[in-house]
Amino acid sequence: MEKAEIYCDGGARGNPGPAAAGFVIIGERGRELEAKGVFLGENLTNNQAEYQSLTLALEEAKRLKIKNLKVFSDSELLVKQLNGLYKVKDKGLKILFEKVKVLLFDFTTVRLAHIPRSQNKRADALVNLALDQKLHNHGT
Repeated sequence: MEKAEIYCDGGARGNPGPAAAGFVIIGERGRELEAKGVFLGENLTNNQAEYQSLTLALEEAKRLKIKNLKVFSDSELLVKQLNGLYKVKDKGLKILFEKVKVLLFDFTTVRLAHIPRSQNKRADALVNLALDQKLHNHGT
């Protein structure tokens, strides 16, 4: 597998609060290779969840032996920080930022682009599904 697109999203209810990550990996012919929603924990911020969603997606892309990536996120902060346009000031985010930067070395090319939420609906739905399932099961 040479090329793929990643759509990733993360969210926290309460910010900080219960958080989840979602991502979709789409192969060269538009075929969905992987789609996952993962509950991350009880007390994270939206930005932490965004970074963790990208981390999970990159780890999966590496496992799938993808070399060239286009990454799409509706988090302007994440995209601008990783593209070097914004500094990472938050200590907690800096750790996640560094982890992503290390993972990026596993790929030949990576292009990160900001997209509107309306173009990231599948990843967003996976975030909400993971949160709903965890919170619903936790409450019973």
